[in-house]
Amino acid sequence: MSFGVGDLFWIFLLLTSLQPLWQKRQIEYRRLRTLEEFQKERKSRVILLIHRQESLSFLGIPISRYITIEDSEQILRAIRLTPPDVPIDLILHTPGGLVLATEQIARALIRHQAKVTVFVPHYAMSGGTMLALASDEIIMDANAVLGPVDPQLGNYPAASILKVVEDKPISEIDDQTLIMADLSRKAIQQVQRFVRTLLKDSIPKQKVLPENIESIIEALTTGRVTHDYPITIEEATEMGLPVTVGLPHSIYDLMDLYPQPQGGRPSVQYIPMPYNDRRPILPTPKGRPLEEPNQMT
Repeated sequence: MSFGVGDLFWIFLLLTSLQPLWQKRQIEYRRLRTLEEFQKERKSRVILLIHRQESLSFLGIPISRYITIEDSEQILRAIRLTPPDVPIDLILHTPGGLVLATEQIARALIRHQAKVTVFVPHYAMSGGTMLALASDEIIMDANAVLGPVDPQLGNYPAASILKVVEDKPISEIDDQTLIMADLSRKAIQQVQRFVRTLLKDSIPKQKVLPENIESIIEALTTGRVTHDYPITIEEATEMGLPVTVGLPHSIYDLMDLYPQPQGGRPSVQYIPMPYNDRRPILPTPKGRPLEEPNQMT
């Protein structure tokens, strides 16, 4: 039995088609292995909630991912599988998402008897911040940020809709805006009540000083800043949130295994190694130095 050029072509085509599947299995194996090592190191249940912007392979249209009901189902299952005396470590990288899904996850976290720690390597905005508030400790990278949790009605902040109603005579406001204002008022009250529940959590111990709770609620829920406002570590600490600076290096290793899908030329490039300023030492010149020419005056 002899192989011809056509046979080699089909073998090459088969191997090429299997390569993406093999690479996917390899990255999944590395993720599970790194996750297992981190769990053993921390002696905890580690849960990842990472949302990257993805694009359709054919059209290249960007699709932003966010916290969904499917996410809450998976995280609630992971929490159920965790014994009450085992700590939970939640790694967050998310722009936020559905209020229902976020509140389900947050309630499950505060009901867990052991310590809950949230790690924020880059950002946890909106609903991600609400999940961070459900933890007993928030560990952040020095440059990571949180965000406000003020409710949004469609494309408009609830606080801004109420501001319009307060500033204009009611005779000049249409019925739809008045309905939106009523919904906005209810939404803000609901979020404030829920955030208060999270901050008053005392299992396994009180995480926020009682005198700081109302000021934190005021800062995060009333629309004093825009919804995409970045709350830095310094500001979060000043509020009184249980924030710690400095992530374990294994967190960054995990994040490297969840890269942003590339659709063409990368927008950021660098040499992925620690910087070492080992500049070559130039040899000392030998011989008689050149004389400076006389300056003409």
